[in-house]
Amino acid sequence: MRIPDRPSAFTDDSARDRYHAVYDRLLDELWPVPVDALDVETRAGRVRVHRAGPAEGDPVVLVAGAGGNALAWYRYIEPLARTRPVLALDPLGEPGRSVQRRTLATAADVGGWLTDVLTAVGAERAHVAGFSAGCLTAVWAATHQRPGESGRVAALTLLDPGGFAPISGRFVRWAAAGAVASMLPRPLRHRMADVVNNGVLREDGLVRLARAGGWSFRRHVLIPSPYTDEQIREVPVPVQVLLGARSALHDSQAVAARLAGIAPSWRVEIVPGTGHSLPVEAPGLAVERILTFPAHGQPGAAAPSHHRNSR
Repeated sequence: MRIPDRPSAFTDDSARDRYHAVYDRLLDELWPVPVDALDVETRAGRVRVHRAGPAEGDPVVLVAGAGGNALAWYRYIEPLARTRPVLALDPLGEPGRSVQRRTLATAADVGGWLTDVLTAVGAERAHVAGFSAGCLTAVWAATHQRPGESGRVAALTLLDPGGFAPISGRFVRWAAAGAVASMLPRPLRHRMADVVNNGVLREDGLVRLARAGGWSFRRHVLIPSPYTDEQIREVPVPVQVLLGARSALHDSQAVAARLAGIAPSWRVEIVPGTGHSLPVEAPGLAVERILTFPAHGQPGAAAPSHHRNSR
């Protein structure tokens, strides 16, 4: 486990301002529906929340992965917001318009800031969808919530989640190859997406945002040991997991087999033709899975039986 010794932050004010300028332009270009932006004070800093969709109802809450923020979900907003309130967050510890003020040194700290957001917006039955490292925040918020508290996680959708296997050299090499390929001219970068198995390289706007951050944002985040079997069993809400069939983060078949044995109520699906960048490679499928889980109505219903798709 690696415990951070300081909050994540931009290197200086000018670096932050340059990043925010690109962020704001992309929000105008990519966001498909009207959105209200609000800043929520939490135990560890100020969190930027983009809200869309109906004013009433149980929200879908979107938590991006490492290096990401609310803009990573731009393809999800319109289809989700047709029927559900949607809250897309800039996670603490990642580049965006949130401001981290305290170190997040424990799982309770990381899940706690998300619980604070849910409490502030009055969410009692939130369906939280996370990607990669964002899944850790989602799981910890669900696991550390207490009965009777406000700000509740009622269901989880985990998109190629971190936490189920150690970070391997294979994943580090995959991430490094993506970073190098992101600097290439657009036509070559698009061709390299298949070579390095990273669909984000076709996302021109998100690549522009990543380039704007570059080396100017210093991430200091908790990197925990993988979940134990007991920790997985203790997650108190319905969970569905979508795994990239070609993920560089883990052996998806092995993760699915493990979950089948220790968490048979979880819905687990291996998505063909996708890698770790599953959210941008299969957004339509992911949206459909979010909207139809749990199977019997609103979040908090009984979890469906374990499912595995390895087509």
